[in-house]
Amino acid sequence: MTTVSQSPAATREALGPTLLRLVEEGLDIVAVDADLGASTTARVFGKARPDRFFTVGVAEQNMIGIAAGLAAAGKIAFASTFAVFLPGRCFDQIRVSVAQPGLNVKLVASHAGISVGEDGISAHAIEDLALMSSLPGFRVIVPADVVEAAQAVEAAARTEGPFYVRCGRPKVPVIHDESYQFRLGRAHLLRPGRDVTVVAMGIMVKAALDAAALLEQDGIDCRVLNMATLRPLDRDAIVAAARETGAIVTAEEHLVHCGLGSMVAQALAGIHPVPMGFVGVQDRYAESGRWDQLLEKYGLTANAIAQEARKLLVRRGKKP
Repeated sequence: MTTVSQSPAATREALGPTLLRLVEEGLDIVAVDADLGASTTARVFGKARPDRFFTVGVAEQNMIGIAAGLAAAGKIAFASTFAVFLPGRCFDQIRVSVAQPGLNVKLVASHAGISVGEDGISAHAIEDLALMSSLPGFRVIVPADVVEAAQAVEAAARTEGPFYVRCGRPKVPVIHDESYQFRLGRAHLLRPGRDVTVVAMGIMVKAALDAAALLEQDGIDCRVLNMATLRPLDRDAIVAAARETGAIVTAEEHLVHCGLGSMVAQALAGIHPVPMGFVGVQDRYAESGRWDQLLEKYGLTANAIAQEARKLLVRRGKKP
């Protein structure tokens, strides 16, 4: 059962408490921090277990090397900082020291997308998913809320190999209750529908649900898929949605030409192509501003998703 909580929380709030719980359950976790543990919440873990917490200062490239060394020594190594630095500042170290040897390193990036807000263009990570999805062997996860984020961190800790978990800065609605079970590589059907499907991830999942409610007022039955795992992508769920609804809108807080939209289009191109619409950052950088105002200005909203869905139905001749 999917519900909407009245107590918003940031997905980044899941990291520190989850790592602490997992260590207490016996997992051999260590964490490396690049001077932003208060913001990523990794410091919650560090304060409780200083013997397992290593801070390197403003040295993200060094952080990756240390995490790789700890993983090579048999530890479950977590490394965290802002998404604009991870992978933005240390992509080569991730590629050579983590991806190529396939080490057991878990990268958790916070403050992703344009919802970083007032920190401005230099802090907006809108290319990170493209970078991380390009690396063979990496699992890439974008949780929709703090409940899913905690389970994604746990899945990363309990699964061998490299992970990238993308978290956000703002407090957002909690859409899952505690009965929810995250499944790596599987989309989560949040709402059934037969006319059109919205495939969303991260902060845009709540917007997709709101868009479906708007479309319902017009008599349009909209399916909503939470595609929390970007890699490996749930191609079966995507193809089934294309066959059963005939139109797909993707929604992401990322550049549309190299993120969820492009990956869904690629998945369908050779199997079951259908009309598609794309909601996300459109080939430009944003600006400084309040995060909710930025989402509105750059079209990352429920209204924008609903509008794309209506356009697709007009193309198919199904709805006015």
